[in-house]
Amino acid sequence: MAQNKKINVQGTEITIFSAESDDFVSLTDIAKFKDATHTDSIIQNWLRNRNTIELLGFWEQIYNPNFKPLEFEGFRKQAGLNSFVLTPKRWIETTNAIGLISKSGRYGGTFAHKDIAFEFASWISIEFKLYVIKEFQRLKESESDRQKLEWDFQRTLAKVNYHIHTDAIKENLIPTEISKQQVSFIYATEADVLNMALFGKTAKQWRDENPDEKGNIRDFATIEQLVVLSNMESTNALLIHQGITQIDRLLQLNKMAITQMKSLLGHQESIKKLK
Repeated sequence: MAQNKKINVQGTEITIFSAESDDFVSLTDIAKFKDATHTDSIIQNWLRNRNTIELLGFWEQIYNPNFKPLEFEGFRKQAGLNSFVLTPKRWIETTNAIGLISKSGRYGGTFAHKDIAFEFASWISIEFKLYVIKEFQRLKESESDRQKLEWDFQRTLAKVNYHIHTDAIKENLIPTEISKQQVSFIYATEADVLNMALFGKTAKQWRDENPDEKGNIRDFATIEQLVVLSNMESTNALLIHQGITQIDRLLQLNKMAITQMKSLLGHQESIKKLK
């Protein structure tokens, strides 16, 4: 789970967290805009509404293959009756819902997928909903810009190490007085040593598989892959200087790529769990 983020909407601080690439917004914080001392009651009043039950149920039917439709129909028939009471926890446990999340503890409360949370904000105040969406979009744009900056930095780092790599090839692998075509072939084959070690395919194989994509295999790499690629270029340059054969270098670099990718991805998962 990613670190909680917050937006401030008309003086109300609203918590957002990401789970499995989806954003969940605190209904508890949204309810504070109306009455900070009775947030649970506000959420339960919203859940008693027939339109709310239908919204939650239809959303689950679209996105949740494990949703229990019969239990949903039971709530749907009771919605609106004076005797009908529904809590987020009861809804989740009875229908196996994933659109709502009930968290206990100091930073707990009721969270909802952004699609549902925006509708709750509208029930609180249409004007407030518009401001919530505006601040949420501003947060996502900021995150997108930051991720693009990180990716550009890693791509630049890979390009710097690429020159170290090509210099090693030039000094050790290219015979004298050969054609430019032969030189290009040697550079290309060495680039594919790295491609095979990291991506499991050559640049040509990737282009054949993705004829409509612009750019090359490295332009579509993840930040983690670019970090490993940068390290591999420096290592391959060292191995070339040491006179290691191309086959042996490929095997070593592949092992290196596997180890480093596992380490990077494992480190990310550990951080997510801690947060």
